[in-house]
Amino acid sequence: MAMPFGNIGIGGLILILIIALIIFGPSKLPELGRAFGRTLSEFKNAARELTGGKEEKAEARETADSASVPQHAATDAGKD
Repeated sequence: MAMPFGNIGIGGLILILIIALIIFGPSKLPELGRAFGRTLSEFKNAARELTGGKEEKAEARETADSASVPQHAATDAGKD
């Protein structure tokens, strides 16, 4: 099944922007843009947590483990 909005293109985006400008007016568009941007970033963060949250936690643990090694022990090991 094809998505109905899969191939909007530049012309379609410009048309949508003009219609939004007519409906909401120029003073309301920046507020709507900010709200849309926040919503999109929250969605991306939530999706990232669901898909890569486990990997990031494991990497953070590895970083914390390597940070707990004393600095002098790490430099002394390279002198052997």
